[in-house]
Amino acid sequence: MKVKNYLLGYKNLYIYQDKSMFLFSLDSILLPNFITLPRKTKKILDIGTGNAPIPLILSTKVDCPILGVEIQKEVASLAKESVALNHLEHQITIIEGDIKEVAKTLEEGSFDVITCNPPYFKYQESSLVNESDYKTIARHEVFLNLEQVISISSKLLSTNGVFGLVHRPERLLDVLYLMRKYQIEPKRIEFVYPHPGEEANILLIEGRKQGRPGLKVLPPLYTHQEDGTYTEEVKKYFENN
Repeated sequence: MKVKNYLLGYKNLYIYQDKSMFLFSLDSILLPNFITLPRKTKKILDIGTGNAPIPLILSTKVDCPILGVEIQKEVASLAKESVALNHLEHQITIIEGDIKEVAKTLEEGSFDVITCNPPYFKYQESSLVNESDYKTIARHEVFLNLEQVISISSKLLSTNGVFGLVHRPERLLDVLYLMRKYQIEPKRIEFVYPHPGEEANILLIEGRKQGRPGLKVLPPLYTHQEDGTYTEEVKKYFENN
């Protein structure tokens, strides 16, 4: 059932969601606030855009065109409706399709920034998956795996273009290996923790296409206080908090 919500913490942005599908999470708020947006950014791509939370947030930070690609027809439809609801058709374009095929129609090296909140879990026939196909596709590498995300991003990024990814900490070595394999030099990492004393559950990482070596590990980010509310560190990412 489709419902209209405020985009988390953004009082002037709305987003359509459907509880039967995969709802966007804090990950999709953190990534567009974490990534570096160069002053001369002319074009942005969001891979696996879902119902478009990342493009919507990025639209508050830049004036350039933003392209979101989503493979699931019904989810892409929600994204298009959300863009129209916020009157952002002039800036955000949503394409329904498989990024592996869509990428073939896009000019190599034509994007200055690429973001992705990809499926986190490797998929095997024996994998424990969700009953909903929407959620399975969003969470498991059924149609798009990590190497494909990074190789496609490398082809589409301009020289020194920025690649931003949110993933799980246990995949860190895979991410670092694949970024270097495809000439995206890791530059910034931030680990996100639910509470002090607990293990990190979110990884934010940024790289530069053919960038110089030099990796910065940022201070840890804690998302929740003891009473379950968001920390002040996280609230700073919300507009008009």
